[in-house]
This record gives sequence, C-alpha cells and structure tokens, in this order.
Amino acid sequence: MMYDSVEKASSTQMLLFRKVYFWMSIALALSGLTAYVVSGNQAIMSFITGSNWGIWVLLIFQFGVVWYLSARIMQMTLQTASIVFILYSVLCGFTFSYIFLLFSTGTIAICFFITAGMFLAMSIFGYFTKKDLSSWGNLFIMAIFGIIIASIANFFFHSQTLYWIISYIGVIVFVGLAAYDTQKLKMLIGQENNETNQKIALIGALSLYLDFLNIFLFVLSIFGGGRRN
Repeated sequence: MMYDSVEKASSTQMLLFRKVYFWMSIALALSGLTAYVVSGNQAIMSFITGSNWGIWVLLIFQFGVVWYLSARIMQMTLQTASIVFILYSVLCGFTFSYIFLLFSTGTIAICFFITAGMFLAMSIFGYFTKKDLSSWGNLFIMAIFGIIIASIANFFFHSQTLYWIISYIGVIVFVGLAAYDTQKLKMLIGQENNETNQKIALIGALSLYLDFLNIFLFVLSIFGGGRRN
C-alpha cells in the first residue's frame, strides 16, 4: 500500500515536470516565431533598432512583466499566470528579433540544436543526480554579475579577447544553471497535481526558459562567423 502511494506521488511529480517542459517549449516556439515575423517587418524593426529608446522600452516592459509574474504568481489564477507567461515569451521574441538580421538562418538553427542538446543533457543530470547542487547557486549568481560587469566594460573597450571569454563563460554558467534550476524545481514541486504545484511548474518553466535563451545567445555569439554580409 505504501509502495503504491510513493509510486503514485512520483508519477504525479513526473506529470508536473512534463508540464514544465511543455510550457517551456511553448514559450520558445512563441519567441522564435515572433522574432522571425518581427524581423521581416521593417516598421517594427525601425522602432526597435532605429532609436536608443525603442529597445529600452521593450526591455523595461519585459523586465516589468517577468518581475510581476515572479512576485505575484501565487496571488494570480493559473489562467492569468499562463497568459502573463505567454505575453513575456512574445516580448522576448520582439527583443531578440534582431538576430535574424545579424545571423543566417542556418547558423541560428545549428546554434539552437547545439543549445537544445546541452540543455537537455544538463537538465536530465540535474533531475537524476544524487549530488546536492545547492552550492552552485551562489557561485553562478556571482558569475552572472561578473558577466554583466565585463559586458558593460567591453561595450567601451571592444576587446575581442574579453568578448570570447565572456561568451564561453556565459555558456558554462547557464548550462550549469540549467542543472541547478532543474534540481531546485524537483525539490519545490509537490507530489499532488493541484493549482499551487502547477503554478510552481509554470514559474519553473520560466526559469528554465531563461536558462535556455541565455545559453542560445552565448552559443550564437561564439558561432558568429555565420553572420549575414
């Protein structure tokens, strides 16, 4: 009887994890489709890339949406939280539409599949490993701040060496975060298929979605030789 109960709880948790990857896949598909469509619209691209304030408006709005979702998800209905998550993924598509102007579709596709392979491997590792990855969290947070500071500095110095260092460290950091966030999510998700656990699954999908996006962008910067002329 106890074995059946444990098996049922484990099955429920796996069901919730499938929802995590389902939501993440939906978000990635929406972001990619939005980016592709927007990149072909000259008026929207002029707004995004033609002025300094265009991209800042998008980034501030995007930050506001993700902050609101993260801070208020437990006070929302699951349906409202899902809509906000979809809105955020579409906004990310607008923000990253420029990659279709900078890189060939072949390079983008190759980088996407490389990213998918690395992400999947590390997420599986994070789910099944017995090693406690909690110590990785603070290390990666400090590394992210280091990447941000180095990126700002390189905006002024234009060092190719620093550019490559940032790109490779960025891949390592966010690949590691994929494993860390997966294990953390496994510990947070309960073993009942209720609304609270479904909200945790949704916010977990957001974390993994952001990990995937960052890995992809750093991989894309490494394979920048595929830029359009």
